[in-house]
Amino acid sequence: MYTKILVPMALDHGVSIHTLEIENALRGSGAEIIALHVHEAPQGSVSAYLDEATVATGFEKVRTDLAEKLADQAGVTPCMVKGHSARTMIDYANANDIDGILIGSHKPGLSDCFLGSTASRVVRQAGCAVHVQRASQ
Repeated sequence: MYTKILVPMALDHGVSIHTLEIENALRGSGAEIIALHVHEAPQGSVSAYLDEATVATGFEKVRTDLAEKLADQAGVTPCMVKGHSARTMIDYANANDIDGILIGSHKPGLSDCFLGSTASRVVRQAGCAVHVQRASQ
């Protein structure tokens, strides 16, 4: 069993609450559960149309959404960081001695075979065990 489990939370997908339910089966006695949301900054030309106040408001809205989503989840520590989803999850896991990642994944499409989804990048590059929960569709 794991003692420090990272559960990445994509707030725009419905998979993450199911992954929190599954982590109960994977956790050891006294295990620490960290629900991580990676907030990606607006990219490319979009960022030219957004002022700092708008971006900050969006960040705080996401922080509130994460807190609300975890309100009924006892023993889960919410954490929000900025960065690129897959790379930031891997870096966070390495820097914080995470020994297991439980990540949700949507049904893969053809583009995932060539580009790779966030979950597949984490599986390939993480330095710890990774469990993938597929969305039921």
